Amino acid sequence: MPLLTYENARPWAKAIRAAVLSGKMPPWFADPRYGHFQNERRLSADNIAKIKAWAEVGAPEGDPAKAPPPISWTEGWNIRADAVFQIPDPYIIPAKGTLDYVYVVVPTGFTKDTWVTAGEVRPGARASVHHVIVCVRPPGSQWMKDAKPLVPYIPPHATVESAGDPPLNDPQSNPVNMSYEFLAGYSPGMGPQRFDIDHSAKLIPAHSDLVFQIHYLANGKTAVADQTKMGLTLAAARPTKRFYSAVVAGVRWAIPPGDPNYEGHASLTFGEPVELVFIQPHLHLRGKDMTARLTYPGGEQQVLLSVPHYDFNWQLLYYLDRPLSLPKGSKIDITAHWDNSPNNPANPDPSVTVKWGEQSWDEMLSMAMGVVVDLDE
Repeated sequence: MPLLTYENARPWAKAIRAAVLSGKMPPWFADPRYGHFQNERRLSADNIAKIKAWAEVGAPEGDPAKAPPPISWTEGWNIRADAVFQIPDPYIIPAKGTLDYVYVVVPTGFTKDTWVTAGEVRPGARASVHHVIVCVRPPGSQWMKDAKPLVPYIPPHATVESAGDPPLNDPQSNPVNMSYEFLAGYSPGMGPQRFDIDHSAKLIPAHSDLVFQIHYLANGKTAVADQTKMGLTLAAARPTKRFYSAVVAGVRWAIPPGDPNYEGHASLTFGEPVELVFIQPHLHLRGKDMTARLTYPGGEQQVLLSVPHYDFNWQLLYYLDRPLSLPKGSKIDITAHWDNSPNNPANPDPSVTVKWGEQSWDEMLSMAMGVVVDLDE
């Protein structure tokens, strides 16, 4: 529902009160006991009390003369889009059915190495786009080798060993996973991604392609046309540091039918010193919670992030309040729990054993990260 004016908001006063008191809104799921984040969106105790009191006395409008000026909303790009890449032809999303991930290879046309400081993905049919992931495929990569440029492509049915988007930290089980890098993405609640942290930028090697991975959802009523696009801000000069994407992920697990608290683990050890910029936990509909724990080479530990009540509907990035320097050999462990019981209202089917898979009724266990390294590392 729109909440842009008093007239919009007044009928929802009781629901607003309930959502604010329960912590459902604004959407922010980090346990305040662990970590500090620059994009934290919590209401203060004073503001919560004011909203509660306002709703309980009939939600009065107040003096319109003292209202703040209307917000000026940004139309179009939220970044300076120096280069724009778009799916050339509208992709028709069927009205019904289970839809596999669609991949579109878009050549960059960059004839020299290009550094970018921000990226923004904008779906065309926003209501029908579950998520978009855009990766850089450098020259010589065999990933998506059967996909023709600018032609939508659906690879053979994904498995743990032959997935379209394989577990990125497991080169032994999937040799293609070192042949591309995540650039930027989109899911509801996710804004543009910036790469200019401490004089850093992301590299797109000369003659690279961009590979769009798009997960569409049928609306059950009518076919919809989509032309997703991506904008990039080009760096004004060569940076002193490089922004990388990394992920800790696990795929070797099976959630038993009806299990209300099945536990999964994954870990990653950095082979070079890095500065950790953001973290993004990812589970699917049965996801219950996730904790990320850092172990330094000397054995000292700290909890980076705890999400005690994971919500699949909000794929949030948690930006650390300042980059965290991690020496070589630092290890990140993630522990998560799934609720595959009938008591989980989001559970598609509590009677089945659930394994890794691309669809929302399958499951995943991963945490994406943004890290910055010196150019000579």
